[in-house]
Amino acid sequence: MKEHTLIEKVIEAFRCLPGVGPKSAQRMLLYLLERDRDGGRRLASLLNDAIENIGNCESCRNLTDSSYCTICQDQTRDSSLLCVVETPADVIAIEHSRSYNGYYFVLMGTLSPIDGRGPEELGVDLLVERCSSDVKEIILAVSSTVEGEATAHYLSELMSALPASITRIARGIPLG
Repeated sequence: MKEHTLIEKVIEAFRCLPGVGPKSAQRMLLYLLERDRDGGRRLASLLNDAIENIGNCESCRNLTDSSYCTICQDQTRDSSLLCVVETPADVIAIEHSRSYNGYYFVLMGTLSPIDGRGPEELGVDLLVERCSSDVKEIILAVSSTVEGEATAHYLSELMSALPASITRIARGIPLG
């Protein structure tokens, strides 16, 4: 069996990124080796630092390099609003819209028994605990996939006894 060279191993490692095929991986590696070795060193160092030091916020489960993320530390936000999202990418998207000033809770996925993701993996107990404070509106901002709908339904039923109102974000094609 042929042993892979270091170049082949690095190209294969780049392919773990979504949307990166063999040609893109090769192009990225060759760029770093031929034109920007300092950038490659910086990238490698920061990636290693991120892998070692980024974890989940103790309050909302968003990704952070400290115990609490910057959003949870921001006391100017509206504590009566809690937006439940699937991933940290959803938090980034909503934050870029600059139309929401409440707090978040990141599920890190949707309910999927086939994939072994149940309420425990989504941190549902932490979510319920978080909602029992001064939260008046819980906004379910999960996808409209089958798993997303099942997750939204489960959460709505589970939290129906709470004093907070439960809403969903609008979906569909806007008219006008």
